[in-house]
Amino acid sequence: MIDSRPDRILLTGFEPFGGDERNPSWPAARDAAARLRELGLDAVAERLPCAFAGSTEALERALAEHRPGIVIACGLAGGRAQVAVERVAVNLQDARIPDNTGHQPAGRPVDDAGPAAYFSSLPVKRTVAALRAARIPAELSLSAGSFVCNHVFYEVMRRAETGAAPAGGAVHTAGFIHVPWDEQAPRRGPDAEPWPTLPAAELSRALVIAAQEAARPGPGVPDLDVPDGALH
Repeated sequence: MIDSRPDRILLTGFEPFGGDERNPSWPAARDAAARLRELGLDAVAERLPCAFAGSTEALERALAEHRPGIVIACGLAGGRAQVAVERVAVNLQDARIPDNTGHQPAGRPVDDAGPAAYFSSLPVKRTVAALRAARIPAELSLSAGSFVCNHVFYEVMRRAETGAAPAGGAVHTAGFIHVPWDEQAPRRGPDAEPWPTLPAAELSRALVIAAQEAARPGPGVPDLDVPDGALH
């Protein structure tokens, strides 16, 4: 018997990278999963390494262990002032800095045989609207970058779109959300502006709202039919 849990929500965050001592995406994911359980939803959280190959391996283990139906990966976008609901994962690894293992691919695909891009299957516009209604600054983003965040986003969507999850897995809804720094943002240089921040509680609340939107009313329901694109 296949032990699949279509209603289970898997949230992921990342370990610190780039010399920082912390990464707010992980406590946001961890705390959001705890809050979702309090609300009666089946939710778990896993921390991923900030490494191209290692993140794929950790994602595979998490999918095999938890058999989720919904996956929302989360990462840090230092410099952004809003919670960014990502729409497109591109088949590109082009690292401005090395990952935590020293690997720095330049212009390499995530998957040699994969499509150029996958679209999130989260209700992205509905999620942005729900976040704004909850007075959390939010935006719909058309670029998750080309570092490990985008890599994980692409790998999650590949499994959701192609059924490539581990045996017994059945991911039907998945996507990625970038969060800004929280109150514990590191200090920048003496002449630099401070990082834009949002309270840590708001970051975890944003993921709770996103997960609730993903779980309600279920797969196959259209997203909001409203314009929310970009001119550049």
